[in-house]
Amino acid sequence: MKDGRKLNDVGWTNGRIILSNKRVVLVGNGGKRTFALSSVDDIGGRYDANQEIQRVSSYLSLRIGDDVFLIAAEDHEEFRTDVYRAFLDRKVIKARHPAIRGGVVQDTEWEQARVKVEAEGISVAQQSGAFVRLELDDIGTLEETERTVMGEKAPVIEAEHTDDEGTSVQTYLSGRPWMVAVIKSYLGEGHDRNRGAVELSESEREVLMALYSGVSSFEVPNFLGMEVDRVEEIFERLIEAEVLEEVRTRREVALEPRGRNIASEAMNEQ
Repeated sequence: MKDGRKLNDVGWTNGRIILSNKRVVLVGNGGKRTFALSSVDDIGGRYDANQEIQRVSSYLSLRIGDDVFLIAAEDHEEFRTDVYRAFLDRKVIKARHPAIRGGVVQDTEWEQARVKVEAEGISVAQQSGAFVRLELDDIGTLEETERTVMGEKAPVIEAEHTDDEGTSVQTYLSGRPWMVAVIKSYLGEGHDRNRGAVELSESEREVLMALYSGVSSFEVPNFLGMEVDRVEEIFERLIEAEVLEEVRTRREVALEPRGRNIASEAMNEQ
């Protein structure tokens, strides 16, 4: 994109990438371009303008004002992590955890927190000493909204994942708008992986909602008044659909991110 217009004749050019926690520099045969990280409005993924662009499987897109630049590094995964680290590592944000646990709103307060970016997620160290890890492969629902944070209206990311006990929780993260945008972009990679439509029966939805609410998989038959064999059949079907994962051979199951998405939507429809 240039000046808001999509360029169809754009192609790749060889060069070097220089990245720091202040700026990114692109050096090629045509000269050098320098961008302050503070000028980047959005970080994205694929932007298939033509077949020339499509022949590269992995790259990042950086939107700066009305322009979009595509950058493909030799080691995409390492470069992707380094970019997000440059933006977020050790930055101070505000966090509320758990804001919701098992579908129930918790009486927790907002705290100052510090972010650490890792290859497969982010870690948040709260001022109280609490430590929260949000893994990309564990992100269910992901929403951006506006809430009152420490007395002021601010953008907030609401990220659903699981805690150490396997219970669905939501962590709220807030900060300056550009920080929120970058956090959403990174966590959104996991959210996009874990989305997917699955046709479910009413009984299957009831099982998911029970698990989402914190009911043990062993207690589901009694909780829902279902025959054990019927619940076992549902577990088998949902494991095959990658909605549940089997965590013990005794048929204990835990919700996958896709399953938590479906359960959350089902509960909102009640």
